[in-house]
Amino acid sequence: MKILVIALSGIGDALIFTPALKLLRQHYPQAEMDALVMYKGAKDIYERNSNLNNIIYFNFLKEGAFKSLKFILSLRKKYDITINVYPSNRKEYNIISFLIGAKTKAAVRYLRMDKQNLGWLNNCRITEDDSLHNVQTNTKLIEKIAGKKFADKPDLEFQLNENDLSTASDFLLKSNIISDDIIVGFHPGTSVLKNHIKRRWEPEKFAELSKRLISEYNCKIIIFGGPDEIELKEKIRIEIDSQNVYTTQGLNLGQSAGVMKHCDVFISNDSSLMHVASALKLKVVGIIGPTSTNYIHPWNTEYKIASLHLDCSPCFIYSPKPLTCKREDVKFKCIKELTVDMVYNSVKEFITDSR
Repeated sequence: MKILVIALSGIGDALIFTPALKLLRQHYPQAEMDALVMYKGAKDIYERNSNLNNIIYFNFLKEGAFKSLKFILSLRKKYDITINVYPSNRKEYNIISFLIGAKTKAAVRYLRMDKQNLGWLNNCRITEDDSLHNVQTNTKLIEKIAGKKFADKPDLEFQLNENDLSTASDFLLKSNIISDDIIVGFHPGTSVLKNHIKRRWEPEKFAELSKRLISEYNCKIIIFGGPDEIELKEKIRIEIDSQNVYTTQGLNLGQSAGVMKHCDVFISNDSSLMHVASALKLKVVGIIGPTSTNYIHPWNTEYKIASLHLDCSPCFIYSPKPLTCKREDVKFKCIKELTVDMVYNSVKEFITDSR
Protein backbone atom coordinates (compact mmCIF):
# COMPACT_ATOMS: atom_id res chain seq x y z
CA MET A 1 0.00 0.00 0.00
CA LYS A 2 1.36 3.41 -1.02
CA ILE A 3 -0.32 6.60 0.19
CA LEU A 4 0.43 10.19 -0.84
CA VAL A 5 -0.69 13.09 1.35
CA ILE A 6 -1.04 16.18 -0.84
CA ALA A 7 -0.43 19.14 1.49
CA LEU A 8 0.02 22.11 -0.81
CA SER A 9 -2.25 24.68 0.80
CA GLY A 10 0.02 26.02 3.55
CA ILE A 11 2.17 25.48 6.62
CA GLY A 12 -0.64 25.66 9.16
CA ASP A 13 -2.82 23.32 7.12
CA ALA A 14 0.00 20.79 6.94
CA LEU A 15 0.37 20.90 10.73
CA ILE A 16 -3.38 20.63 11.30
CA PHE A 17 -3.36 17.38 9.30
CA THR A 18 -0.85 15.69 11.66
CA PRO A 19 -3.50 14.21 14.02
CA ALA A 20 -5.19 12.57 11.02
CA LEU A 21 -1.78 11.43 9.83
CA LYS A 22 -1.22 9.61 13.12
CA LEU A 23 -4.59 7.84 12.78
CA LEU A 24 -3.79 6.94 9.19
CA ARG A 25 -0.51 5.34 10.28
CA GLN A 26 -2.31 3.40 13.02
CA HIS A 27 -4.70 1.94 10.45
CA TYR A 28 -2.04 1.26 7.81
CA PRO A 29 1.07 0.39 9.87
CA GLN A 30 2.90 -1.24 6.95
CA ALA A 31 2.02 1.31 4.27
CA GLU A 32 4.54 3.58 2.58
CA MET A 33 3.23 7.05 3.37
CA ASP A 34 4.68 10.06 1.58
CA ALA A 35 3.77 13.75 1.59
CA LEU A 36 3.86 16.24 -1.28
CA VAL A 37 4.46 19.86 -0.17
CA MET A 38 5.41 23.16 -1.82
CA TYR A 39 6.26 25.32 1.21
CA LYS A 40 9.54 24.87 3.07
CA GLY A 41 7.79 25.32 6.39
CA ALA A 42 5.49 22.39 5.59
CA LYS A 43 8.55 20.37 4.57
CA ASP A 44 10.17 21.19 7.92
CA ILE A 45 7.09 20.06 9.83
CA TYR A 46 6.71 16.79 7.96
CA GLU A 47 10.41 15.90 8.04
CA ARG A 48 10.01 15.72 11.82
CA ASN A 49 7.00 13.40 11.62
CA SER A 50 7.77 9.70 12.14
CA ASN A 51 4.49 8.66 10.49
CA LEU A 52 5.82 9.62 7.04
CA ASN A 53 8.38 7.77 4.95
CA ASN A 54 9.30 10.43 2.40
CA ILE A 55 8.74 14.15 1.91
CA ILE A 56 8.47 15.31 -1.70
CA TYR A 57 9.14 19.04 -2.01
CA PHE A 58 8.28 20.85 -5.22
CA ASN A 59 7.67 24.58 -5.55
CA PHE A 60 4.83 24.69 -8.06
CA LEU A 61 4.58 28.49 -7.80
CA LYS A 62 8.21 28.94 -8.79
CA GLU A 63 8.66 26.18 -11.36
CA GLY A 64 5.82 27.09 -13.71
CA ALA A 65 3.23 25.06 -15.62
CA PHE A 66 5.44 22.93 -17.91
CA LYS A 67 7.90 21.76 -15.24
CA SER A 68 5.03 21.23 -12.79
CA LEU A 69 3.12 19.03 -15.22
CA LYS A 70 6.25 17.00 -15.98
CA PHE A 71 6.85 16.53 -12.27
CA ILE A 72 3.26 15.47 -11.56
CA LEU A 73 3.34 12.91 -14.37
CA SER A 74 6.52 11.45 -12.84
CA LEU A 75 4.34 10.43 -9.86
CA ARG A 76 1.61 8.90 -12.00
CA LYS A 77 0.31 5.47 -10.98
CA LYS A 78 2.81 5.21 -8.10
CA TYR A 79 0.21 5.48 -5.33
CA ASP A 80 -2.87 3.54 -4.27
CA ILE A 81 -4.39 6.44 -2.31
CA THR A 82 -3.99 10.20 -2.59
CA ILE A 83 -5.40 12.56 0.06
CA ASN A 84 -5.94 16.29 -0.41
CA VAL A 85 -5.64 17.69 3.11
CA TYR A 86 -8.41 19.96 4.34
CA PRO A 87 -8.66 22.80 3.48
CA SER A 88 -7.46 22.73 -0.13
CA ASN A 89 -10.37 23.97 -2.19
CA ARG A 90 -8.55 24.72 -5.44
CA LYS A 91 -8.99 23.15 -8.84
CA GLU A 92 -5.21 22.88 -9.23
CA TYR A 93 -4.95 20.54 -6.24
CA ASN A 94 -7.78 18.37 -7.52
CA ILE A 95 -6.18 18.19 -10.97
CA ILE A 96 -2.86 17.17 -9.40
CA SER A 97 -4.55 14.34 -7.51
CA PHE A 98 -6.42 13.26 -10.65
CA LEU A 99 -3.27 13.21 -12.80
CA ILE A 100 -1.34 11.17 -10.24
CA GLY A 101 -3.99 8.57 -10.90
CA ALA A 102 -4.42 6.70 -7.61
CA LYS A 103 -7.35 4.30 -7.41
CA THR A 104 -8.64 6.15 -4.32
CA LYS A 105 -8.60 9.96 -4.49
CA ALA A 106 -9.78 11.35 -1.15
CA ALA A 107 -10.90 14.93 -0.56
CA VAL A 108 -13.59 16.98 1.15
CA ARG A 109 -16.77 17.98 -0.68
CA TYR A 110 -16.90 21.72 -0.01
CA LEU A 111 -20.14 23.53 0.68
CA ARG A 112 -19.00 26.44 -1.49
CA MET A 113 -17.37 26.44 -4.93
CA ASP A 114 -16.82 22.69 -4.93
CA LYS A 115 -18.05 22.07 -8.48
CA GLN A 116 -16.19 25.07 -9.92
CA ASN A 117 -12.98 23.81 -8.33
CA LEU A 118 -13.41 20.32 -9.81
CA GLY A 119 -13.96 18.55 -6.51
CA TRP A 120 -15.83 15.85 -8.43
CA LEU A 121 -12.50 14.57 -9.76
CA ASN A 122 -12.11 12.83 -6.39
CA ASN A 123 -13.94 9.57 -5.64
CA CYS A 124 -13.68 9.22 -1.84
CA ARG A 125 -15.36 12.18 -0.18
CA ILE A 126 -17.01 13.55 2.94
CA THR A 127 -19.09 16.71 3.08
CA GLU A 128 -17.71 19.83 4.75
CA ASP A 129 -19.30 20.71 8.10
CA ASP A 130 -18.96 24.33 9.27
CA SER A 131 -19.41 23.30 12.91
CA LEU A 132 -16.23 21.19 12.96
CA HIS A 133 -12.61 22.08 13.58
CA ASN A 134 -10.29 21.42 10.63
CA VAL A 135 -8.65 18.63 12.65
CA GLN A 136 -12.04 16.93 12.99
CA THR A 137 -12.80 17.27 9.28
CA ASN A 138 -9.46 15.71 8.38
CA THR A 139 -10.18 12.91 10.85
CA LYS A 140 -13.56 12.27 9.22
CA LEU A 141 -11.80 12.04 5.85
CA ILE A 142 -9.40 9.40 7.21
CA GLU A 143 -12.37 7.52 8.69
CA LYS A 144 -13.94 7.48 5.24
CA ILE A 145 -10.78 5.98 3.75
CA ALA A 146 -10.35 3.45 6.56
CA GLY A 147 -14.02 2.54 6.83
CA LYS A 148 -14.00 2.88 10.62
CA LYS A 149 -14.39 5.41 13.43
CA PHE A 150 -11.47 6.51 15.61
CA ALA A 151 -11.94 7.23 19.30
CA ASP A 152 -8.59 9.03 19.64
CA LYS A 153 -8.25 12.80 19.26
CA PRO A 154 -4.48 13.18 18.75
CA ASP A 155 -2.58 16.40 19.33
CA LEU A 156 -0.96 18.43 16.60
CA GLU A 157 2.53 17.04 16.14
CA PHE A 158 5.65 19.19 15.87
CA GLN A 159 8.75 17.53 17.23
CA LEU A 160 11.66 19.64 18.47
CA ASN A 161 15.20 18.37 17.90
CA GLU A 162 18.45 19.06 19.75
CA ASN A 163 19.39 21.93 17.44
CA ASP A 164 16.05 23.62 18.08
CA LEU A 165 16.49 23.33 21.84
CA SER A 166 20.13 24.43 21.92
CA THR A 167 19.43 27.38 19.61
CA ALA A 168 16.57 28.41 21.90
CA SER A 169 18.83 28.22 24.97
CA ASP A 170 21.45 30.38 23.23
CA PHE A 171 18.80 32.93 22.23
CA LEU A 172 17.49 33.24 25.79
CA LEU A 173 21.00 33.47 27.23
CA LYS A 174 22.04 36.25 24.83
CA SER A 175 18.79 38.07 25.53
CA ASN A 176 19.23 37.82 29.32
CA ILE A 177 15.86 36.12 29.64
CA ILE A 178 15.65 33.78 32.62
CA SER A 179 13.12 31.17 33.73
CA ASP A 180 11.63 33.49 36.38
CA ASP A 181 10.65 36.05 33.75
CA ILE A 182 7.10 36.20 32.41
CA ILE A 183 7.70 35.55 28.73
CA VAL A 184 5.04 36.54 26.21
CA GLY A 185 5.36 35.61 22.55
CA PHE A 186 3.80 37.58 19.70
CA HIS A 187 3.17 36.64 16.11
CA PRO A 188 1.90 39.79 14.37
CA GLY A 189 2.08 38.32 10.86
CA THR A 190 -0.05 36.14 8.61
CA SER A 191 0.09 34.86 5.08
CA VAL A 192 -0.17 37.66 2.52
CA LEU A 193 -1.57 35.51 -0.29
CA LYS A 194 -5.14 36.17 -1.41
CA ASN A 195 -5.30 39.44 0.57
CA HIS A 196 -4.93 37.56 3.87
CA ILE A 197 -2.83 40.44 5.15
CA LYS A 198 -6.21 41.96 6.06
CA ARG A 199 -6.48 39.35 8.84
CA ARG A 200 -3.64 41.05 10.72
CA TRP A 201 -4.26 43.01 13.90
CA GLU A 202 -2.54 46.37 13.53
CA PRO A 203 1.14 46.48 14.59
CA GLU A 204 0.41 49.62 16.63
CA LYS A 205 -1.96 47.58 18.80
CA PHE A 206 0.67 44.88 19.34
CA ALA A 207 3.01 47.67 20.44
CA GLU A 208 0.45 49.18 22.82
CA LEU A 209 -0.31 45.73 24.26
CA SER A 210 3.41 45.18 24.84
CA LYS A 211 3.79 48.46 26.70
CA ARG A 212 0.96 47.54 29.04
CA LEU A 213 2.31 44.06 29.73
CA ILE A 214 5.78 45.45 30.44
CA SER A 215 4.38 48.18 32.68
CA GLU A 216 2.04 45.91 34.66
CA TYR A 217 4.02 42.65 34.83
CA ASN A 218 7.56 43.48 33.65
CA CYS A 219 7.03 40.88 30.89
CA LYS A 220 9.72 39.95 28.42
CA ILE A 221 8.22 40.20 24.93
CA ILE A 222 9.52 38.06 22.05
CA ILE A 223 8.25 38.93 18.57
CA PHE A 224 8.24 35.99 16.14
CA GLY A 225 7.87 35.86 12.38
CA GLY A 226 9.36 34.55 9.15
CA PRO A 227 11.96 36.09 6.81
CA ASP A 228 9.29 38.18 5.06
CA GLU A 229 8.13 39.67 8.38
CA ILE A 230 11.43 41.24 9.51
CA GLU A 231 10.26 44.77 8.76
CA LEU A 232 6.99 44.19 10.62
CA LYS A 233 8.79 42.87 13.70
CA GLU A 234 11.25 45.76 13.72
CA LYS A 235 8.46 48.31 13.38
CA ILE A 236 6.77 46.96 16.51
CA ARG A 237 10.04 46.68 18.46
CA ILE A 238 11.03 50.26 17.66
CA GLU A 239 7.60 51.59 18.60
CA ILE A 240 7.67 49.81 21.97
CA ASP A 241 11.16 51.18 22.70
CA SER A 242 11.96 48.92 25.64
CA GLN A 243 14.87 46.70 26.66
CA ASN A 244 12.26 44.02 27.47
CA VAL A 245 11.49 43.41 23.78
CA TYR A 246 13.31 40.97 21.51
CA THR A 247 12.81 39.76 17.95
CA THR A 248 13.80 36.43 16.46
CA GLN A 249 16.20 36.90 13.56
CA GLY A 250 17.67 34.19 11.34
CA LEU A 251 15.82 31.31 13.02
CA ASN A 252 14.08 28.61 11.02
CA LEU A 253 10.65 27.30 11.96
CA GLY A 254 11.97 24.61 14.30
CA GLN A 255 14.36 26.95 16.06
CA SER A 256 11.59 29.52 16.47
CA ALA A 257 9.42 26.79 17.98
CA GLY A 258 12.24 25.98 20.39
CA VAL A 259 12.13 29.57 21.66
CA MET A 260 8.32 29.58 21.69
CA LYS A 261 8.39 26.57 24.02
CA HIS A 262 9.60 28.91 26.79
CA CYS A 263 6.70 31.36 26.45
CA ASP A 264 4.14 31.59 29.26
CA VAL A 265 1.57 32.98 26.80
CA PHE A 266 1.56 33.18 23.01
CA ILE A 267 -0.51 35.86 21.25
CA SER A 268 -1.09 35.41 17.56
CA ASN A 269 -3.14 36.33 14.55
CA ASP A 270 -4.77 33.45 12.68
CA SER A 271 -1.50 31.97 11.40
CA SER A 272 0.65 28.85 11.23
CA LEU A 273 2.56 29.89 14.38
CA MET A 274 -0.70 29.91 16.32
CA HIS A 275 -0.99 26.22 15.47
CA VAL A 276 2.68 25.57 16.28
CA ALA A 277 1.94 27.11 19.69
CA SER A 278 -0.96 24.67 20.06
CA ALA A 279 1.30 21.75 19.19
CA LEU A 280 3.71 22.94 21.90
CA LYS A 281 0.82 23.06 24.44
CA LEU A 282 1.27 26.76 25.12
CA LYS A 283 -1.43 29.02 26.48
CA VAL A 284 -2.64 30.76 23.34
CA VAL A 285 -4.59 33.95 22.74
CA GLY A 286 -5.86 33.86 19.15
CA ILE A 287 -6.79 37.14 17.48
CA ILE A 288 -9.51 36.15 15.02
CA GLY A 289 -11.34 38.36 12.54
CA PRO A 290 -13.05 36.97 9.42
CA THR A 291 -12.23 33.29 9.98
CA SER A 292 -14.53 30.81 11.69
CA THR A 293 -13.23 29.99 15.16
CA ASN A 294 -14.85 26.56 14.72
CA TYR A 295 -12.35 25.84 11.97
CA ILE A 296 -9.10 27.04 13.43
CA HIS A 297 -9.19 27.57 17.20
CA PRO A 298 -6.05 26.30 18.98
CA TRP A 299 -6.32 22.52 19.22
CA ASN A 300 -5.95 20.49 22.43
CA THR A 301 -4.39 23.29 24.46
CA GLU A 302 -5.53 26.11 26.76
CA TYR A 303 -6.67 29.05 24.69
CA LYS A 304 -8.76 32.21 24.57
CA ILE A 305 -10.16 33.87 21.47
CA ALA A 306 -10.19 37.64 21.05
CA SER A 307 -12.93 38.38 18.52
CA LEU A 308 -15.78 40.84 18.02
CA HIS A 309 -18.12 38.04 16.88
CA LEU A 310 -19.88 40.34 14.44
CA ASP A 311 -23.10 39.29 12.75
CA CYS A 312 -21.26 39.24 9.41
CA SER A 313 -18.55 36.91 10.75
CA PRO A 314 -17.25 34.52 9.76
CA CYS A 315 -17.10 35.64 6.15
CA PHE A 316 -13.89 33.90 5.08
CA ILE A 317 -14.50 30.65 3.23
CA TYR A 318 -12.11 28.09 1.81
CA SER A 319 -11.82 28.98 -1.85
CA PRO A 320 -9.28 30.51 -4.26
CA LYS A 321 -11.02 33.90 -4.01
CA PRO A 322 -9.10 36.72 -2.29
CA LEU A 323 -10.36 37.85 1.09
CA THR A 324 -12.86 40.71 0.77
CA CYS A 325 -15.17 42.67 3.08
CA LYS A 326 -18.71 43.65 2.10
CA ARG A 327 -19.35 46.01 5.00
CA GLU A 328 -20.19 49.60 4.05
CA ASP A 329 -19.35 51.24 7.40
CA VAL A 330 -15.86 49.98 8.29
CA LYS A 331 -13.98 47.60 6.02
CA PHE A 332 -12.62 44.62 7.98
CA LYS A 333 -14.25 45.95 11.12
CA CYS A 334 -13.73 42.54 12.75
CA ILE A 335 -10.00 43.29 13.02
CA LYS A 336 -9.86 47.08 12.93
CA GLU A 337 -12.18 47.57 15.91
CA LEU A 338 -10.78 44.74 18.02
CA THR A 339 -9.37 46.65 20.98
CA VAL A 340 -6.17 46.28 22.95
CA ASP A 341 -8.29 45.92 26.11
CA MET A 342 -9.95 42.78 24.76
CA VAL A 343 -6.65 41.06 24.06
CA TYR A 344 -4.99 42.39 27.24
CA ASN A 345 -7.77 41.01 29.45
CA SER A 346 -7.32 37.53 27.97
CA VAL A 347 -3.56 37.64 28.46
CA LYS A 348 -3.98 39.00 31.97
CA GLU A 349 -6.15 36.02 32.95
CA PHE A 350 -3.49 33.58 31.76
CA ILE A 351 -0.69 35.43 33.56
CA THR A 352 -2.69 35.69 36.79
CA ASP A 353 -3.62 32.01 36.69
CA SER A 354 -0.03 30.88 36.21
CA ARG A 355 1.57 33.03 38.92
